[in-house]
Amino acid sequence: MSSQDRNGKYSKGLEGVIIGESKKSYIDGERGYLAYSGIPIEELVEKSNYEEVCFLLLNDRLPTKKELKEFKAILYSYREIPDFTYEIIERTTRYGVHPMTVLRLAVDTLAVFDEEAEINTDEANYRKALKLVSKVHTITAAIGRVLRGEKPIRPKPDISCAANWLWMHRGEMPSKDDERIFDAVLIVHAEHEINASTFSARVVISSLTDIYSATSAAIGSLKGPLHGGANEQVMEMLTKEITPETNLRQFIESKLKNKEKIPGFGHRVYKNYDPRAAIFKKIAENIAKKDENVAMWIKTGEEIEKIMIENLKEKRIYPNVDFYSGIVMYYLGISIPMFTPIFATGRIIGWVAHILEQLKDNRIYRPRIIYSGEKERPYSPIDSRG
Repeated sequence: MSSQDRNGKYSKGLEGVIIGESKKSYIDGERGYLAYSGIPIEELVEKSNYEEVCFLLLNDRLPTKKELKEFKAILYSYREIPDFTYEIIERTTRYGVHPMTVLRLAVDTLAVFDEEAEINTDEANYRKALKLVSKVHTITAAIGRVLRGEKPIRPKPDISCAANWLWMHRGEMPSKDDERIFDAVLIVHAEHEINASTFSARVVISSLTDIYSATSAAIGSLKGPLHGGANEQVMEMLTKEITPETNLRQFIESKLKNKEKIPGFGHRVYKNYDPRAAIFKKIAENIAKKDENVAMWIKTGEEIEKIMIENLKEKRIYPNVDFYSGIVMYYLGISIPMFTPIFATGRIIGWVAHILEQLKDNRIYRPRIIYSGEKERPYSPIDSRG
C-alpha cells in the first residue's frame, strides 16, 4: 500500500501523541524532572508521606492539617477486604497463579461486595477510589504472605499506609527507618503521567463503566514485561546471573553486542537521568552503610551504570526507576515475584486519580487504525479454495 493510500500519518505505540490534559503529574524528560501537581518528586519523598500524596493527586493541592487527619481516618477505615477475597487470594496463589493475576482477580471481587459498584456519581466514585487505594494495599500484602506459605494478616486501623503494609506482610511492626523507606517506595511509584496502565484505565473508564473494571484493566497492563517487571529482571541479574567472578564489562558489552536489553535502563520519555532512579539510588546507598548485600549490589549497579553510559552515551540511555528500586524492596524482605504488585500498590492512587479526572471531562476514546489489507475482493465459495 502506498503512502498516498494511508490517508495520513500515525505514531506507532502512540509515541509522542497528546491524548488530553491532566493536572496529576508533569515530566520534563530532557532535564530529568518529575512533579506531582507541580511539587517535585524529591521534595515529596523528603518532606511528605504517601497519605498526603494521595490527597494531593486526588485534589490537585496539599491538604490542611484538619483535612489530612480526616482523609487518613476515612482511608484507614476502608482497609479490610471480604473473606471471599482472602479465599480467592489463598486458593489462586497456592495454585501458582501469577501474583498480578491474583491481584486483578481480587480487585474484581471487590466490585461484587461493594453496594456502590454500579453507582457512578462523583461522590460514590471518590469513595470507591479511596476504597481501592486501601484495599489494594491489603490484597498485595496478603499475596506476599501466601507466596511464603503463610496465612494473611489482617490490617491495623490506626497506622500509616507504609507501616500497615509492612505489618501485614511481615507479621511484626516495622522500624521507623523501614517504614520511611517503604513510604518512599509508595510515593515514587504513585504516579507517572500517561503510561500504558494509566492510559488503559482512562480508556476503559471513558466508556462510563465502573471504576473497578478500569482499575482491573490497568493491573492487566502493568503485568506486561514491557511496563512492569523490569525491576524483577534487575534483581534476577544481580543475584543470579552476576557472581563475584563475573567480568562485568565483558558481561554487559556481550549482551549489548547481541542486541540484548539490559533491564533497568532506558525510558521512552526521559532523555536524562530518571529522577526516580536517583531517589532509589540514594536510598540504597544509605542502606548499604549497614547491609553488606546492598553494598555489593550498589557497587555492581554503579559499575554497570558506568559501562552502559560509556557504551550508549550517544543514545542518552540512563538508569530508570527499575534499576535501583529492586535493591530497596529486596532489602525490605519483599520477594522478587512481589516487585510488580508493589509497583501497583503505590500506583493505585495514580490510576484512580486519573480515572476521576477522566470522568470530569469525559469523551469516549475512539481512535482510528490504518487498514493495510486488501480493500475489495469477492467472496469465494469454500469448495473453490482447495
